[in-house]
Amino acid sequence: MTSPYPLALLLQGRRVLVVGGGAVATRRVPALLDAGARVEVVSPHLTPALRALVDAGRVRWSERRFQASDVDGAWLVQVAVDDRAAAAAVSAAALERRVFCVRADDRHAATAWTPATTRHGAVTVAVTAGGDPPRAVVIRDAIREGLLDGTLPGCATPAGLSDAPAREVLGGGRVVLVGAGPGDPELITVKGRRLLAEADVVVADRLVPGLLLDELRPEVELVDASKIPYGPAKAQEEINRILVERAAAGLMVVRLKGGDPYVFGRGGEEAIACAQAGVPVTVVPGVTSSVAAPAVAGIPVTHRGVAHEFTVVSGHVAPSDPSSLVDWPALARMRGTLVVLMGLKNLPKIAATLLAHGRAPETPAAVVQEGTTGAQRVLRTVLSEVAAETAEAGFRPPAIVVVGEVVDVLPAG
Repeated sequence: MTSPYPLALLLQGRRVLVVGGGAVATRRVPALLDAGARVEVVSPHLTPALRALVDAGRVRWSERRFQASDVDGAWLVQVAVDDRAAAAAVSAAALERRVFCVRADDRHAATAWTPATTRHGAVTVAVTAGGDPPRAVVIRDAIREGLLDGTLPGCATPAGLSDAPAREVLGGGRVVLVGAGPGDPELITVKGRRLLAEADVVVADRLVPGLLLDELRPEVELVDASKIPYGPAKAQEEINRILVERAAAGLMVVRLKGGDPYVFGRGGEEAIACAQAGVPVTVVPGVTSSVAAPAVAGIPVTHRGVAHEFTVVSGHVAPSDPSSLVDWPALARMRGTLVVLMGLKNLPKIAATLLAHGRAPETPAAVVQEGTTGAQRVLRTVLSEVAAETAEAGFRPPAIVVVGEVVDVLPAG
């Protein structure tokens, strides 16, 4: 077999025919939609995932078997059926009309292949490996890992090279607020890790996973936000100034924050400061510890028949403090799960307030310290004892407090 000619198809607004509504079609259709294609599926039946796309108006469905005239007007045909005779009929109709046809059942009978693909921002890598799909997947995965961990340069500017033209096209620098996740470095999102690898400047919080910082390119400026002097308000002003100043100099600045940027992370203040200075801001959500820490400790924050709601609050201000914005009496009356962040110092007052306003003393409670990391510790008890037992066990921040029946739903690990 001769080598295939590699080509990237621009399918925006162009009709693509998919024959078959099973698992293979379910895998192929999303990429076609992402490319902007007008997708029509011909099949007597659809998977629930494809049916949802039809119901949402994103895919057109002809609920019947294939007819040769279905190929008319198509730019590309994807055959996603396991019936070889039916597949051959589709590819014959496509060949007669000179329309390229991909066949899931027999790549040697096709006129086009779907490569093993990985995407890394603006970079798309497609691997065919001579028509050997398993080998192509292995190579694709190796490339993807190299792009993610920075061993392959990806979109980052190699050391010593200028990217001034690219900066001019982009219209100067920008700020990206990236949620680093709850502590395990592998829980940062794929997009977050990619943008971190592209950064010129990284402004990092105390709680971000240190291994992520170890992966930064040598020339990246690292600003440790936890060491910025002054009080909390002044320190935030200084962080805002650094973000705006570096971005105004044409640099890509990643503000790396533990958990999610907008869950008690002051990301909103930073976004406002950038907007006021005319600096473009992108937000990359992160896995919040309010859900992740209980999860890895074996506590689902909701569970069928046990909790239909969960509430996340900050406990850094005591319930009795006039500046508190939390309606603690209302929380005490709720039957769902209560998750308290930054509440270890005020845990005695929080527990006492919940008890005083009606929460049962025997309500299950748990504390998860440094969730998702190798230093994770978990304490399970009841609301009336949680403050005393947490202090006796020497728990320290960062820690998450969970109150509710969900604490005892799963067996303790």
